[in-house]
Amino acid sequence: MSRPEARSAIVSPDRARGVDASLTSALYATMRRDLILLLRRPGAVLNPLAFFALVITLFPIGISPDPELLAIIAPGLLWVAALLAALLSLDGLFREDAEDGALEQLLLAPHPLPALALAKVAVHWLTTGLPLALMAPVLGVMLSLPLGSYGVLALSLALGSATLSVIGAIGAALTVGVSRGGVLLSLLVLPLYVPVLIFGAGAVQAAIAGSGVAAHLALLGALLAAALVFAPWAIAASLRISLNG
Repeated sequence: MSRPEARSAIVSPDRARGVDASLTSALYATMRRDLILLLRRPGAVLNPLAFFALVITLFPIGISPDPELLAIIAPGLLWVAALLAALLSLDGLFREDAEDGALEQLLLAPHPLPALALAKVAVHWLTTGLPLALMAPVLGVMLSLPLGSYGVLALSLALGSATLSVIGAIGAALTVGVSRGGVLLSLLVLPLYVPVLIFGAGAVQAAIAGSGVAAHLALLGALLAAALVFAPWAIAASLRISLNG
C-alpha cells in the first residue's frame, strides 16, 4: 500500500466521533418524529391497549368467574391477548411512511438502514409493548393471579414484547407495499411468535407454581438478543425488496 493510500485508510478520532454523533442524531430524530406522529394520533396507541383490556375483561364473563380456573388459564390468556394486541399496530409501522414518501428518504439516508429501522421498532415497543407489560399486572388481578407472579408477568411481557416488535417488523416491511396486508402480516409472523409465547407464558406459570423462573426469562432474553442481532438486517432487506420490487 502506498503512503497516500495508507494515510487515507486511517480514520482520525475526530472524524470517527463525528460519524458516531451524526448517527446518534439521526436515530434520535427518527424516534422523535415517530413519537410526535403517534401523539397526533392517540388512537394508534390506545387501540391495542383497549383491545387488551376488553379481551381480559370479557373472558371471565364468557368462561367462568371461578378464581381457581381463572388462575390456571391466566398466563396463557394474558400472553395471547398481549400478542394479538401488539400485532394490531404492526401493520402501520412502515405503511404511512411509504405513503407519504418518508420511507424512500429513509432508504436514501447516509446512515445504516438497519439502525434507522431499529429506531422505528423501538418506538413501536415504547408505545405498545411497554404499556402492555405495565398494564398486564392490573388486569391480572381480574384473573386471580397470585400476588407473587405480577413482577414476573410484567418482566416477561417487557422482554417478550420487544422480541415481538422486532420480529413483527420483518413482516411489516415485507407487506408494506401490499394493499390490506394485515392478514398476510399475521400469517407471516404468528408462527415466529410461538417460541416467545411458550417461554413467556411458561415464566408466569413457573412463578405461580413457585418454581424457578430464571430459565424462562433467560430464554426470553436470548431470543431478544438474537432478534436484535439478525432482524434489523432482515428488516432493511425487506424494505428494499418492497420498495424496489
